[in-house]
Amino acid sequence: MKKNIFFNNINEKILIIILIPFSFIINQYYGNLGVFPVDSFSHFDTGYKVLLGDHPFKDYWVVSGPLLDYLQAVFFYLFGVNWQSYLLHASLFNAVLTLSTFLILKDFKLNIYYCFFYSILFSILAYPSSGTPFVDHHSAFFCLLSIYSLMLAIKYEKKIYWYILPLLLACAFFSKQVPSAYVILSLFIVLIFYSVIQKNYIWSKHFVFSSFLILFSLLVFGKIQGISFSSFLEQYILYPQTIRLERLESFNLTINQFLSHFKFIHISLILLFYVNIKLILLKKNYIKQNGFCNFLILTFFTFSLISHQLLTKNQTFIFFIIPILIAFASINLNTLKFKFNSIIQILLILICLLITVKYHVRFNEGRKFHELSNINVNLFTRGQEIDNKFKGLKWITPEYKDSSAEEVALINEVKLHLSKDGRAKMLLTNYSFFSVLLEENLHAPSRWYLSDGTDYPLKGNKYFIKYKNLIINLIKKNEILVIYTIEPLDNSTISTYLGENCFKKNKISTILNSYELKSCQEIND
Repeated sequence: MKKNIFFNNINEKILIIILIPFSFIINQYYGNLGVFPVDSFSHFDTGYKVLLGDHPFKDYWVVSGPLLDYLQAVFFYLFGVNWQSYLLHASLFNAVLTLSTFLILKDFKLNIYYCFFYSILFSILAYPSSGTPFVDHHSAFFCLLSIYSLMLAIKYEKKIYWYILPLLLACAFFSKQVPSAYVILSLFIVLIFYSVIQKNYIWSKHFVFSSFLILFSLLVFGKIQGISFSSFLEQYILYPQTIRLERLESFNLTINQFLSHFKFIHISLILLFYVNIKLILLKKNYIKQNGFCNFLILTFFTFSLISHQLLTKNQTFIFFIIPILIAFASINLNTLKFKFNSIIQILLILICLLITVKYHVRFNEGRKFHELSNINVNLFTRGQEIDNKFKGLKWITPEYKDSSAEEVALINEVKLHLSKDGRAKMLLTNYSFFSVLLEENLHAPSRWYLSDGTDYPLKGNKYFIKYKNLIINLIKKNEILVIYTIEPLDNSTISTYLGENCFKKNKISTILNSYELKSCQEIND
């Protein structure tokens, strides 16, 4: 018996030694394979801005992802300001998630080799679809860690898990408001059910104390950094509600959208449903047991992710839930002790493997999440031809899919001009990396420039004046003399917020425009 335990421990360590580098390297590899500038560089310049002393809500408009900017600043500080340390952020997160998945499956008594297999598949479907830090991924994955914490809290009733749970949920929320808000709501429903069924309310004092401590720490941090609560409330809570209302008005859900697009997630969930219904029928008081709570947690989590995808209409990234659902179906199957249990377990593994291969080819190899599906990535240009900070990056984008060298030449032309202009300047672009390349703060007032009102208020929005005032305050505080834009951003990006008597436009290059600021009432006031 002792010999078996010894060999199991050795095998576990070997499997973990394989899991960690695999999950790290696979994300690092695919993160280097092409870019979609508006998404791929979401936290590149902003992470650097935080390192220079800027803060979200105060120095640039933020609708999501402030936590990612601070985390990225830490990675830049520790590992250098370059593309590979940017990918390191997502790759390390992928490794932590994969190890956590392995350990929790093992904790719930799944065969250690099955734990390894499902965790490997999870690592393939988790962060590599993006490769770079992204708000939706971070929010969903912090939510995943929170449901792991809740499962362990219910199983062991240890204080530490109840203390950690609010912290993980807070991290999810400050990565992005959704899907975290849906998950937080669903977890409270589960906790109410758990409290009533188990007649256990002790957890609440630990949860509330931890929540209060986190809230107090956030208020103190905001006060120290000069981030006003009103700015946070307007930018992160109230303004996104105006976007949500617009999307709800145009939202039109079809059965095909709900069932067809997520069919393999539904199939995985049906397996879990089937096994749990059997357990309800065969085991007395099963709904009062922890296994049923875990089933509810996973079900609510899955529908929270699906709801998020349907409402945001972003590229799908939630297929990582499939190995987890099938793994927990496998765990529940072990308690039923079917006659052909081993055959069913192997069949589940094969199903999960085929699904993973399908989505791996589409989203990792095809880079679909970054709109690179129909692109020959072999036409890339080496990233170091822009700057050594991009060493290892295979530069190719959807817009210049057949002429990456031309795009690189245009970027270098912009870089050269900006480097020669020693004045205090502001740059508005979706190539959000010039602050890093030039090693100076270019005082961008927003992370993205999509011109559809999702990232900053347009004229007609009730928060338009707030954003306009932020731009003017940045110009005055930093003594900005010129604003640059890189096409496709046009004149309206400036003239919407500053009257045309406040600047003089010049065409600098094919894609670069400058707006020399002049004395005008809007800025002076």
